Amino acid sequence: MPSPLLSPRNPSLAVNRRSVLAGLGAVLAAIALGGCSTARGAGSQGASPQDGSQAYSSSTFAFDTYCTFKVYGDEKAPAKLAAACSRYDALFDLYKDDSDIARINAAGGAPTTVDSATVDIVKQALTFCSASDGLFDITIGAVSTLWNFDDGTRPTDEEIAAALPHVGWRTVSVDEGANTVTLADPEAKLDLGAIAKGYIADRLYNLLQNETDAQAAVISLGGNIIYFGEKPGGGTWNTGIRNPNDPGGSKTVGTAHVHGGSVVTSGLYERTFTQDGVTYWHILDPRTGMPVQTDVVSDTIVCASSTQADALSTTLFVAGSEHGVQIADGYDDTAAYFIKQDGSTAESSRWQDMTNFETA
Repeated sequence: MPSPLLSPRNPSLAVNRRSVLAGLGAVLAAIALGGCSTARGAGSQGASPQDGSQAYSSSTFAFDTYCTFKVYGDEKAPAKLAAACSRYDALFDLYKDDSDIARINAAGGAPTTVDSATVDIVKQALTFCSASDGLFDITIGAVSTLWNFDDGTRPTDEEIAAALPHVGWRTVSVDEGANTVTLADPEAKLDLGAIAKGYIADRLYNLLQNETDAQAAVISLGGNIIYFGEKPGGGTWNTGIRNPNDPGGSKTVGTAHVHGGSVVTSGLYERTFTQDGVTYWHILDPRTGMPVQTDVVSDTIVCASSTQADALSTTLFVAGSEHGVQIADGYDDTAAYFIKQDGSTAESSRWQDMTNFETA
């Protein structure tokens, strides 16, 4: 799930409202760094940037988080973005009984006819599953639905052990011609929470490009940030990276300066609960069904595709910093930054070149 002062990625799309509200302030702080004011009403005017174009801000609630938009040059664009968010929310939320994902999960292994966007996101997600060697798996739903980080529910070891055999992305098949998705294992469950907002951010980017007169924009989907066009007035888009040791979420460890693309962060600091002296966090390891054991407390991914950044933010978290650096370096034009449990940091080889990162 920042400046990302982002809400961290979550295996499911269900989020505690209190955490969402806290995360919203962090996201708005991030947008301020990007040259944007805090969101106001839909279609509300912002200050005119130096190049004379008009800025319009809005926000909406979707994917159980606050989504904010700052668009330069097209007053109607924010409303179009909000409507698109509502559409994708209805398709991808596994907790909505009539969503495409919920219907696939309930189909008992039968092919399910779905929207073309659902076919596309599942197809793209499977490429990251294949490349991750078990670190990223969209059938984590068999286990993630057993956990409830809102009310502090931990499944028993026996429940996890019974669900784990049904976590396996190879049971998923997509028929693009028929617009169907099939789970060969009737007990498997899709959960797109670790990639959905990134995919949607890319879709919103395409909407701005093809269906609006927008000159530039900042889109934040609960922390997944994507920049459209050149920053009005010139210069870079500036994204603060949250200090994971700051409970209020307003402090940053530094600022990434980018000319475009997406910035996505995952972290352990938002959704946790403690039971019998043990703290559990929401990022689950698909190999164990338990909260990931890692040396990382947050990671930030920068690349052109928000879909890729979102998927990698979870993958690298599970991989840990050393292996995560190697994975990031295996992708073209991709950079990663890790804050570790001991307070030290690590970065991939392209991090400084791509972000000109300044520490706070």
